[in-house]
Amino acid sequence: MPAPRHVPVMPAECLELLGVKPEGVYLDCTLGMGGHTRLIAERLTTGFVIGNDRDLQSLALARENTAEVADRICFHHGDFGSLAEAVSQAGVSKVDGLLADLGTSMFQLTEPSRGFSFLQDGPLDMRMDTTRGETADDLVNHSDEKTLADLIFQCGEERRARRIARAIVRARPIRSTLHLADVVERAVPRTGRLHPATKTFQALRMAVNDEPGDLRRLLETGPELLNSGGRMVVISFMSLDDRQVKEKFRALAQLGRANLLTKHPLTPSDEECARNPASRSARLRAVEMK
Repeated sequence: MPAPRHVPVMPAECLELLGVKPEGVYLDCTLGMGGHTRLIAERLTTGFVIGNDRDLQSLALARENTAEVADRICFHHGDFGSLAEAVSQAGVSKVDGLLADLGTSMFQLTEPSRGFSFLQDGPLDMRMDTTRGETADDLVNHSDEKTLADLIFQCGEERRARRIARAIVRARPIRSTLHLADVVERAVPRTGRLHPATKTFQALRMAVNDEPGDLRRLLETGPELLNSGGRMVVISFMSLDDRQVKEKFRALAQLGRANLLTKHPLTPSDEECARNPASRSARLRAVEMK
């Protein structure tokens, strides 16, 4: 069975803002199933692209999806804290462009065994790197009520966090993703379009994978890995993430270290949103290092 394909978000905008040169070296920090990496590699001749991801399953799928251009790709397993290592292992000290798509992979969201979805039953895992770290089960079944409530409020921006945390603690042990979703829905019934468990699952995923810390590491390390004239392109899907990217890029510009390529975030076209609904909340920002 062929590997599932990834539909890259805002592909034309990414390629234009990266300014891909045939002889350049590029770093895709979030390889996923290889959509963006493949598009970059297709435009290279003597250059290459480093494809990084913390998910070994995604790396394996990306290798299949990019087999035709594999001679122009160096694969690396790691989180944003290991980006300097990824570049060094590829035999270079800096790159000409860096891309990060902060969205969660559709493969992860739709594979029940990964535990990300409240729509299908699966284990409470949610780790992007399944080789290490605590799981959502650890957090849900062993955190005290206040810790859970703070986590759901801060990472999920869920105003009903205390009520949800109280319901979770009372219902322990929480056995699976559907069990957790049911507990949350009983505590805070649906009032709008979103499923009541959406923000709770988001918060748990972010905490399990230390997404806030990982983004900070990306924004600290990324600019240091770019050559003069190198470009950093970041696609965010949550306001929390976009705010951090905006502030970092503005700070780089104010310090005279970079030029803003996007004074305001770019968003997908109506046509792309219709073709790929998952792109709807994407916000793209870019800078060019001096």
